Formats: sequence, structure tokens, C-alpha cells
Amino acid sequence: MKSSEIRAQFLEFFRSKNHKIVSSAPVVPHGDPTLLFTNAGMNQFKDVFLGSGSRNYTRVADTQKCIRVSGKHNDLEEVGHDTYHHTFFEMLGNWSFGDYYKEEAITWAWELLTEVWKLPKERLWATVYRSDDEALDFWKNKTDINPDHILKFDEKDNFWEMGDTGPCGPCSEIHISLGDNYNDPSLVNAGTPECIEIWNLVFIQYNRDDKGILHELPAKHVDTGMGFERVCAVLQKKSSNYDTDIFMSLINEIEKLSGTKYGIEKDRIPMRVIADHIRTLTFAIADGASPGNEGRGYVLRRILRRASRYGRKLNLKEPFLFKLVDVLIENMGGVFPEIVDQSATIKKIIEAEEESFNVTLDRGIELFEQIADKVIKKKLNVISGDDVFKLYDTFGFPVDLTSVMAREKGLSIDEAKFNSLMDEQKQRARKSTKEKMSSAHIVSKGTEDFEIISKEPTAFVGYEQLESDAKIVGLKNENGTSFVILDRSPFYVESGGQVNDKGKFIFGKNELKVIDLAKINNQVIHILENSDKVEIAVGDNVLAVVDQNRRWDIMRNHSATHFLHAALRTVLGQHVQQSGSYVGPDRLRFDFSHYEKLTEGEIEAIESIVNEKILENLPMTHHRDTPFDQAQKMGALMFFGDKYGDKVNVVQFGDYTMEFCGGTHVKNSSQIGLFKIVSESSIASGVRRIEAVTGHGVEKYIRSQEEKLKKADLKLHELNEEKRKLEKDIAELQLKSKLGGIDSIIAAPVDVNGVSVFKGKIDAANMDELKSMGDELRNKIKSGVGLLIAQVEDKVQMVCVVTDDLIKDKKIMAGKIVGDTAKIVDGGGGGKPHMATAGGKNTGKIDEALNNFEEIVKKYT
Repeated sequence: MKSSEIRAQFLEFFRSKNHKIVSSAPVVPHGDPTLLFTNAGMNQFKDVFLGSGSRNYTRVADTQKCIRVSGKHNDLEEVGHDTYHHTFFEMLGNWSFGDYYKEEAITWAWELLTEVWKLPKERLWATVYRSDDEALDFWKNKTDINPDHILKFDEKDNFWEMGDTGPCGPCSEIHISLGDNYNDPSLVNAGTPECIEIWNLVFIQYNRDDKGILHELPAKHVDTGMGFERVCAVLQKKSSNYDTDIFMSLINEIEKLSGTKYGIEKDRIPMRVIADHIRTLTFAIADGASPGNEGRGYVLRRILRRASRYGRKLNLKEPFLFKLVDVLIENMGGVFPEIVDQSATIKKIIEAEEESFNVTLDRGIELFEQIADKVIKKKLNVISGDDVFKLYDTFGFPVDLTSVMAREKGLSIDEAKFNSLMDEQKQRARKSTKEKMSSAHIVSKGTEDFEIISKEPTAFVGYEQLESDAKIVGLKNENGTSFVILDRSPFYVESGGQVNDKGKFIFGKNELKVIDLAKINNQVIHILENSDKVEIAVGDNVLAVVDQNRRWDIMRNHSATHFLHAALRTVLGQHVQQSGSYVGPDRLRFDFSHYEKLTEGEIEAIESIVNEKILENLPMTHHRDTPFDQAQKMGALMFFGDKYGDKVNVVQFGDYTMEFCGGTHVKNSSQIGLFKIVSESSIASGVRRIEAVTGHGVEKYIRSQEEKLKKADLKLHELNEEKRKLEKDIAELQLKSKLGGIDSIIAAPVDVNGVSVFKGKIDAANMDELKSMGDELRNKIKSGVGLLIAQVEDKVQMVCVVTDDLIKDKKIMAGKIVGDTAKIVDGGGGGKPHMATAGGKNTGKIDEALNNFEEIVKKYT
């Protein structure tokens, strides 16, 4: 059978047992801060097991995309080296929520394996928890398994727990022994490829409290998981999962790209690693993740670099991983259409990461050579853990690569120190995760210690009303803070990027602020400040009032994100997919998949489209409680971060935008006001971020910009004043420097009929400066006539001065003299008796004018 047939038969089998078949949840577990990636089929039903959520069905089956690369479930280092570990895999599963239990789970599993798939019964083994006699009896009496093939194990192998506290229970595993010794019980749970687990049936029947005590659950659940790749290998009679049709199309393409053969032992592991890792990268990017420097982004970057490094073992030194995406899509796109929809983005992100890593890999090799040379020169034989960590952390060098390169030079590495540094990094990451978790769980103990008269979900009336009469149905007081549950509430609890509402409760003449909100078991917890000043009791009536101005600002920003999303897809392309958002009263933030910086033109176009649509006064239609399938057929876009049940809310503005969304919105687009993008940036490889404001936010933005302009104008004025002062100081210094040339002119007078004549060519920037120099010359000579000539750009400028005694006694006039002199340079001029100026066009005759100056003066003496 082909893998596609095996998957289809599993789902069809459970459909025949009245199970609802649902789609896989994304591998990026939006809204669950405890997980980097979805790592089990039960993740999407976690809220049901915790008692905080419910579904409108009690039997369900699916195939779940899973990634295991960190924490307890970390299969990374085994991938490619054995035949059955993967970073990405499918988990086939069936669940019962308080419906059927152990008998049906066991008998149906046996039926599918032995009657539908015809697996040899003599090779199958069942394990049960050491005290679970009930499951043991069902295996013995309700199936025809060999009774000797039923084994008991303890907690390590056959007891499942979600965490230190919470839902848990025994499990029964089904193993298949593939070797010749298939009757050997020691092979079961021995971790050998001869005998592998193929299906785990978990019976969730207890709740473990914080003291470790187990309590029977009122409703018992079934949670099963079967490794799809493993069962395909068994049914296709392959000794390795990688030899099945799930992987062989990828491996065949790797053979073509590399020119190597899968049958060659040394090339087999690199091909397996690459085939596995491209699956992880493709599905993670399709679901909104991207390679980056922290969290899941860092994990993806490590995986990509690990695959790229293994590619070099096959002489694949140029980017090649992105070329495998189309092969994977051809094989799996029919089951998981999201990889088809996001194919362009997936390929561009992977190719960009490969190109970047090729550069850093070459740098890393260069750095390794430098480190190794220093170690050898010092006659040491160990590369320090700090250097190994630097290669790993900065250049993405896996420790095993450094170790191999070190061995080639007769060196070893300090792996203990490296591991210590890695542990420190993990501790920092855990601390960050815990901080996120603590903020995500305001009421950590649930509602167990509340005084409660109703466990019915809080009715949300906040779509139509911003204040509502309500009754207190649950209450807990703690350190001056009250945690209040109402039967109905207009307060919106943070979800899908939209922040919590704030407001107040009115008790008669008393008011208390609502400072925070949480939701447990679909009941809204209102957290009240200073509640010890007002007597509150279960059964009291209150008026719950949302801060209306704040909510309206939030609604404007939320509606604007829908318009922005549509405009981005119009301008940039349909590959744009939301990757995250923040919708608050002050601003909106929208993260989206795109592979390059937006141009100014693109930003302007996006902004213009949004504002044009806002002005069209498009009405908002809220399709509430719409069947999921119907909403998809309507063409509604799924919004990042929301979980969707069978019934969904869809927000539509005219014919322009239609989104899956449970948030609150304006009634028509014109109520948004104005939309303004304030920044666009990169937050990870292939992910961009736009921040924007609307309504009052635009007013504040304009005021802040005006204030910045005023400050800039004031600063500019101050700078101009300082500039003018500096220019004046510089001019004075330059003038003083130039005046030094006048002294040489004064020192060489020529006598013309008893009159001292002073003349010379001098540097001057302009006529004003030349006149200043003329004043200086006149002041310094006791008696005489002076001429200063300068070339200013391509013209002649001159000034003539005459001392007062010559004006009085000999009637010598500066204006007449300068006029005659200017004629020589094809110009003219004149002025007062003591000083006159002139200009001319012919700079080539400056020397001639100076040489004839004595003769001109002689005419007037």
C-alpha cells in the first residue's frame, strides 16, 4: 500500500466508528506558551483534558503534524543515524472525550491492525501498566492476541502524564517484533529496531494534585497516537522508515542534485537527514514560523544549518534545500494544502537562509582553522569549550562537526565545558518561557478555591454592549484583590492579539476598577483592585462597565488590521500571511510573511488603499456561530493565533475583507478615522512587522510629529545662528590673514611727483572684503594713494583710496583714478574722494592695470 492509502484507511476506519475527522492543528502551537512546536496529537485537545474547554463531539480522529526537536521529546541527534527517528512526523490518533474507554480502544486497535491491515498477529505485543488489570483483561478476553505477548511495565513505559500535576493515566502500547526472535519478550521496550512501538493507547482516568495524590476523574478519556512513518515501514515491509514512499521521492531528488547514490553507505545518512529536515522546515514555515535567533526560530535555523552541512558531505555547496520543496509538496500537498498555499514564501525563506549560512559556514571554517592553529602552536591537544560554543552559537557549527574537524587535526574538544555553556543558555530560555507562562496564567490554581454557585460559561455581551447588569456567580478574595466571575460580561478577554478590556464595577454608590482579566473553563475572571474597601458577595448584582474610549480605540485598531492584511496581499502578493499581531488602544502591530524590506512606494500604496477603503464607509457584518466549513467556503481568511472549533465568528467589511475573527470591531469602516503606518521592520528571516495608528492615535502621532518639527526648527535656528557666528569669526580670521599682505604693499611705496603710491594684487572673497582691506590700507599710510586689485571668480574687482591731506591740498580724487584704471580691464567704476571701487571683465589685464597705475596718478598730481 502507498502511504496515502494507509493514512486514508486509518481515518476511514474511525469514521466508520462514528468519529469526527478533523484537520491537523498547526505545528506552531499559537496560544500555548508551554510548547515550541506541536509534538503530539493531543496538543489541540489539551484544553479538553484540562477541563478548560469542550467540543461538540465526543469521538474524533486525525493525522497530526508533529515536530520533536527540543526538551523531553528531542529526536534531533538520532535523526538519520537510525531508521525510525524524525524531527517531523505524522501522528495518527483517535480520541474519546468521556465516551468509549479501554475496551473499545483496545479492540478497535486490534481490529485495524490485524483485520484491515493484516499484520501478523504472532509478531504483535501489547504492554499494560503494572496495576491496570482492566486493560490486561480486555487484551486477553476481547482479542485473540497470544496471552504470552501481553507484558506489564511500570511508570517509565506505561503511565502517561501531561505534567507534574493534572490529567494522567495508564497506557497500553502495541509493539511489533520484526526479527527472527519475534517471541522474545526481552526485545519489547529494549530500544532495538528489531521490536518497535507502533501505537500507544492512553487512558486518562486520574487527576494528580499538587501533593502527588491521584484522584479519579468524573469523565474518562482515551488519547491514542500511532507513528505514521513507522506503520508505513511495517506495512510496506521496509527495514527503514526512510525507505518508504514517504521519503523516497525526496531521496531520489537529492540523488539527482548531488550525483550520489542512496545505496552508498557513506551517503545514506546525509540523505536521510536532509529528507527529514526539509519536511520540518517546510511545514513549520507554512504554519507561520521562521528561522531566527531565539525560541522556535533558533531551532529551525539549527535544523536548516544541520541539513546544509550534511549537504556538503554530498558536495552540495550551493543552496539546494529550497529545490526539494516542490517534491515534498507534490507528495503531501493534497493532505496538507497549507504547504501549497505558502510554497513561494517557504522556498524564498529557505533559499535566503541557505545563502546566509554558506557565508557564515565559510567564515566558521576559517575561524576553526585559526583556533586549531593556536592550540597546536601552544602544544595543547584540546579545543576549549568556549571556542566550541562560539563556533556553535555564532556560526551555527554543530558540536559534532567541530569534533570531526578537530579529530582530523589530532585534537579533541572540551565537550563538558561546551555542555555547561549550553545548559546556561537553556536555563535562560526556560526562564523566558516561565515568564511567558506566568503572564499567560493569571489565576494559576483555576477556580477550585472560588466560592461558586454556577459553572456555566460567562455569556459575552460585549459585541453589542459596553455596560451590562450582571450577577456575581463566583468569587475569591486574596490580599486586597478580588477575582470575580459574572454570569454575563461586556469585558473582552485577550485573544487573537486583541488586549484585555479595562473598566469598572459599580456596586450602588461604590466603584472598583477592573485591572485585568483571565478565562478559565469559559468563565471570565474579573480582577478587581482594592476590593477590600467594598463588601462583595456571591449573588450580588453589579453594573459591569467597560472603559468605552479605550475599547473604541482598540476596535478601530483591530478593524484596521483586517484592512491592512487585505492591502498587504493586494500590493505584495497572496503569499502574505499573518504571523502575529498586537491590537491595543494606543497602536496596532501586524507581523506578516514577506521576504524583503518594503519600499517607500509599497508603504505609500498600502496606506492609501487602507484609507480609501475606510472612506468608503463599508459596513461591518458579523457572521457569528458560523459552521467552520461554511466560513471557509465563504472565502474567509484564517487569522493567526486563534483556535477554531466547529462554529466560528467571521468579520466582514463590505466586499473588501472577510476574516475569521472573534474580536470586537467598529460598525463601519469610517469609524476607524484615519490610518497611518509609523514603522516597517524585520523581526526574523522572512517576517516583517508594520506598526500603525488610527483615530486618536493618528492625532497623537501628528502632534508628536509637530512637536518634533518645532524642536527641529528651534534646533535648526540655533544651528544657523551658530553657523553665522562661526562664518563671521572665520571671515575675520581670513581677513586678518589677508591683511598681512597689505604690510608688504605699504613697505614698497613708489614716489610720483612727491605723492606716495601704494599698489598690489591681493586675495579677497568679495567686494566687501576688498573695501575692508582698502580701509585698513588707508588707515596705515600717513599720506598717499593706494590701489588694491583682486580677481573674484572670473571678474576684476578694485578699490582705490586717497588720504585726506591729498584730497585737500592736491584735489586728488579716488573716483577719477579708479575710473581710469578700470578702463584698462574693460570696466568702470567710481565713488567718493577718499575711497572708490570699480570692476572689470578682463582678468588678463590685471598686471597691465597695476603697471599703468603710477601714470594715471601722475595725471592728477
